[in-house]
Amino acid sequence: MTLFLMAIVLRIFNIQYKEGEKYRKLSTELTIKQDTIYANKGNVYASDGNLLATSMSKFTIRMDVMAAVINGIFEKNVAALSRELSKMFGKSQQYYQNKLRRAKNKRNRYLLIARNVGYVDYLKIKQFPIFKEGVYKGGFIAIQKTVRAHPIGKIAERTIGYDDYRGEAGIEGAFAEFMQGENGLRWKQKIAKNQWKPINDINEKEPVDGHDIITTIDVNIQDITHHALLGSLEYFEADHGCAVVMETATGEVKAISNLGRTSKGTYYEKRNYAVWESHEPGSTFKLASLMIALDDKKIDTSTIVDTEKGRIFIHKKKVEDSRRGGYGKISAARVFEVSSNVGIVKLIRKHYDNQPEKFISKLESYGFTKPIGFQIKGEGKPYVPNPKDKSWSKISLEWMSWGYGVSVTPMQTLMFYNAVANNGIMVKPRFIKELRRENKTEKIFETEVVNPQIASDETLRKIRKVMENVVVKGTADNIYSPNFSMAGKTGTAKKVVNGIYSTKHYVASFAGFFPAENPKYSCIVVVHDPKKEKGYYGATVAAPVFKEIAQKIYTTTPIDKQSVDDKVEFAVLENRYKEFDEIIQKTYNKIPDVVGMSAMDALSLLENIGLKVKLYGVGKVKSQSLKKGEQLIKGKTIILKLS
Repeated sequence: MTLFLMAIVLRIFNIQYKEGEKYRKLSTELTIKQDTIYANKGNVYASDGNLLATSMSKFTIRMDVMAAVINGIFEKNVAALSRELSKMFGKSQQYYQNKLRRAKNKRNRYLLIARNVGYVDYLKIKQFPIFKEGVYKGGFIAIQKTVRAHPIGKIAERTIGYDDYRGEAGIEGAFAEFMQGENGLRWKQKIAKNQWKPINDINEKEPVDGHDIITTIDVNIQDITHHALLGSLEYFEADHGCAVVMETATGEVKAISNLGRTSKGTYYEKRNYAVWESHEPGSTFKLASLMIALDDKKIDTSTIVDTEKGRIFIHKKKVEDSRRGGYGKISAARVFEVSSNVGIVKLIRKHYDNQPEKFISKLESYGFTKPIGFQIKGEGKPYVPNPKDKSWSKISLEWMSWGYGVSVTPMQTLMFYNAVANNGIMVKPRFIKELRRENKTEKIFETEVVNPQIASDETLRKIRKVMENVVVKGTADNIYSPNFSMAGKTGTAKKVVNGIYSTKHYVASFAGFFPAENPKYSCIVVVHDPKKEKGYYGATVAAPVFKEIAQKIYTTTPIDKQSVDDKVEFAVLENRYKEFDEIIQKTYNKIPDVVGMSAMDALSLLENIGLKVKLYGVGKVKSQSLKKGEQLIKGKTIILKLS
């Protein structure tokens, strides 16, 4: 026994001193780990400051019941804690008291209290009885996770995008690296049942949030566009569609809606059709054909063309007008206004059949032969046949002139129409205004000119007039309004099904701009596979959507710019502003109550008194992280949760 005891003592000495460092290190590795605190990604904002995408913290609240028992505060405060939990989560006070006491009897050190708790509620729970004592004394355990939220819902979801298990899409996918923050670190200790809890309340390294993106999207125009398109898709039971509104002078995309049909007949942002889908445009392409012939002075708008009886054959292939019997002899302008397929084909064939390269060269300058080059991934590839290609045939030119045999995306068509509205200056459509780091502008995206002059001023003047006449007395006269002017072109194209053009499946479209005299916005609407029995022409399906968008923007958004002479100094107003600023500084040495105020008013007030503001949601202020009456510390961040 003496020898056995000596062996034990020797072994203890060996473990404690000789090999002690080794086993202490092993113990630490098994029971303590450095855990990553993931940083929030940057926010995506609309041009007016509304949040389009943000990272929201969600918390799982747990409790080390034994920590409260050991420190003698459990029995004194268990009833008070149960009462507060009952108020917060709706279950009875007795329910929580029984739950906590059962956990005490089972010596539970990782009791689940609640999941998916928001940041504001987390701050409240942290101050509940027992929990306010922290990790060691009160056993309060909060496990944070970050979820991505779109405050305006599913609207423009594909363009706003994502960067997750689904891949990289839209704006978030394009700027994923810029939006990533810097992760923090926290030490955790292993407890019973292979569970981990934070060692202390202070992180080893605090996470740094990602950087923000300011888009060109206008929430009001986006809402108008989304619901106008949705209404048409639902009525015509269409497969999918898109609508885009662009600011003429800058190329800023103010709204983009892409809706696809589900098996249940509802619609959601299925794909970014406006950017991705390259398809035969049909009659909206006639604008390019007419402009080429006018600009090359091959024809004038008054040039007469015989549409015969609305049907001709070219190399045994039929070209016919939608109007039975045709239009007879009409001017080139009228060919465009009534969308005569025979008329436009005869005009282009006569002047370009022996020099198709010249026609193709013009299309190249109009931006139809190559992708626009968006930062957003997944842009569709256009197709414009070339005489050098093996696929070129005797009818390629003629079919191209009325929008068949070519394939372009809605965004390419819109860019071209926008150039007509913008006095011939073709600007690249863009979704981003600027990039910000910690509320400081890092990069501003300026308007990018693709082609400084796509046609002569004379050609553009004539083209814009015939586009206006399309609405006044042409194929889109059903959307004419005496209250505001619009200009554009309808399009109706048969879809290829099983290698042949179907008489049941169509693409209806309308592209144009408004007001016609001094265009502020350009817009395109494309609807695929509307139910034929209800209507399939561009004038019936797509043009009314264009009108609804234009009309609502016209009535809710100022179109004409008001000039202000900012050189005039108003001394009285300047003095009043200074007096008001002094009052603000004297009055607000404590945190004000901004609950119930609009987001913009609250933001202005709080930033004026020196606070940094983070907004979550849209609307009026529902709650604030810093309590009313607290001592004001300039530079501190206050979080506002909006309704």
